[in-house]
Amino acid sequence: MKSLLVSTLVAAGLLASAPAFASKDLAQSKGCLACHAVDKKLVGPSYQDVAKKYTAADEAKLIEKVKKGGSGVWGAIPMPPQPALKDEDVKTLVKWIMAGAK
Repeated sequence: MKSLLVSTLVAAGLLASAPAFASKDLAQSKGCLACHAVDKKLVGPSYQDVAKKYTAADEAKLIEKVKKGGSGVWGAIPMPPQPALKDEDVKTLVKWIMAGAK
């Protein structure tokens, strides 16, 4: 019985941490990390800088920026639109970014 409880707790912990891993993997698979890094500026701002600038109230605005692209906020290089990304994937990525990309 004790080993079942320990196994259940370990599995719950892994499931709780899975979204963070899945989101970084998702960012990698969708090409986001070609221009952005978690903790430093590349072509675009770091995800941690984005998380510092925006609040949860800006989530819909950021989702729209990912889908439609944008410019003028972080410098002269525009972010190209990403219309092929599924809405669910964009929401997952934005939530991950807003949580500090951890």
